[in-house]
Amino acid sequence: MTTELPPYWLRDNCPCAECRDPRNGQKLFQITDLPDDLSIAAQAELDGHLEVLWSDGHRSRYPGDWLAREADGDGRTEADMRLWVAADFARGLPEARWPAYLADPAERAAVLAAVRRSGFAVLRDVPVRERQVLEVAETFGYVRVTNYGELFDVRVEPDPNNLAFTSAAIAPHTDNPYRDPVPTLQLLHCLENSATGGDSGLVDGFRAAAQLRAEAPGHFAVLTRTPVPFVFRDRATDLRADRPLIEVDPLGRIREVRFNNRSIATLRGPAAELEAFYAAYRAFAAITLRPELRLEFRLDPGDCLIFDNTRLMHARTAFAQDGRRHLQGCYADVDSLASALAVLDRRVAALDELEALFAGEGAGEYLGEAVTMAEHMLQAGALAEAAGAAPHLVAAALLHDVGHFFDEHGQEALHGGDLMRGRDNRHSDTGADRLARWFGPEVTGPVRLHVAAKRYLCAVEPDYRARLSEASEYTLRVQGGPMSEQDAAAFAAHPGAEDAVAVRRWDEQAKEAGAATPDFAHFRPLLASLMN
Repeated sequence: MTTELPPYWLRDNCPCAECRDPRNGQKLFQITDLPDDLSIAAQAELDGHLEVLWSDGHRSRYPGDWLAREADGDGRTEADMRLWVAADFARGLPEARWPAYLADPAERAAVLAAVRRSGFAVLRDVPVRERQVLEVAETFGYVRVTNYGELFDVRVEPDPNNLAFTSAAIAPHTDNPYRDPVPTLQLLHCLENSATGGDSGLVDGFRAAAQLRAEAPGHFAVLTRTPVPFVFRDRATDLRADRPLIEVDPLGRIREVRFNNRSIATLRGPAAELEAFYAAYRAFAAITLRPELRLEFRLDPGDCLIFDNTRLMHARTAFAQDGRRHLQGCYADVDSLASALAVLDRRVAALDELEALFAGEGAGEYLGEAVTMAEHMLQAGALAEAAGAAPHLVAAALLHDVGHFFDEHGQEALHGGDLMRGRDNRHSDTGADRLARWFGPEVTGPVRLHVAAKRYLCAVEPDYRARLSEASEYTLRVQGGPMSEQDAAAFAAHPGAEDAVAVRRWDEQAKEAGAATPDFAHFRPLLASLMN
């Protein structure tokens, strides 16, 4: 590790609780609060961390892997995307079935990641009903309401205010370039498509812009610096935004394309600049029409296309009015999709971590019982599920003993053996604390109280204690034995006592050697639905 970094950068990123709110990670100081002569007084590497003593007496501790991390961006430029041509999808489009998308966080994450990386994805088997497109958008974000309303119908209209509402062919374009900000995502849900023609098309605008940059860098430069007036007017609306056809970030990377010949108003300026613009504009337009760049497919009823409206140009072939073609669409924003994807990625990683515990440490002995740790917890979860318990109780039953896999600092280690050696490892607290990273108190509460529930039941139900296994009787004594009458009354009054007792009863029953149970993967959708 190195401290050859600007001291103000390093100190500004101090992760300690004095510098950042531990609940939300937000900084608790202003950059001007730091002294003018800030410097590192001492430093040391310890347990994979860099520890720094600052000249003002403050101490910071930085994870080594965080310091070594490469700079990253917001995922909105060409550097973070897969630029494509139509042949890249010869094996099929990025797609998923609606039921799987709803049920499986990994499937949903894959769809949203495809929209981020390739600019689009298609959901199949989406219910064919009015306004369903809004429900699709709400699975990852919020609907952007425009002058078209919260949704719009793409079908032939008797008095259209947009060529999209006719049967004419539509050339590759982006929507709403006259808005500031432009809607960054568009969804189109097919309700009916029995007309001849009317196939959908997509062009990767970033790929087209990159092609222009490679073939005619002068034209590319003109289109990145020339503000173009985009205008839309009808009886109730008058919108205008002046933006370049190709927008780049401060590092020169393509970040946004606005391209809609139907919405470009009169560009004014010196003749030489106008001539340069139109030469570049024509060159770019010609690239967008190259057949190898255009991906064509047909949307059937139940198909919902999600695409990045700041990157992809969408198109449509003309269609005969020998049948009906009806799509419903809405707009949304890519920042919400990116947020949903990041949360899903965290959830998938958390579920992978938990599943690895069941497959790894969970294969070990369970406190002298006839089942392994994993078998015991899977049986408890299955018993709760079979009893028709609420999802949070199924999760608590499944995960109630994960604290055996960690020490009191949350570090991974199998500590069930400590309990059998006469030392209370307080696994209920350790497990609840660990799970609190991902689950709310409805799950962590019964986990935290399940040992107390055992002591309570042994105090108030003599028959319950008589049914304890030998190992469970031993751990009862290590954990403090049956509660006193006073403690039992206090426990019974606890608002989480009923749930904890329910989990405890499944816990005690879940020790049958060779019992058939679902595997961890069976519980993943349920756990995902409960995660923070």
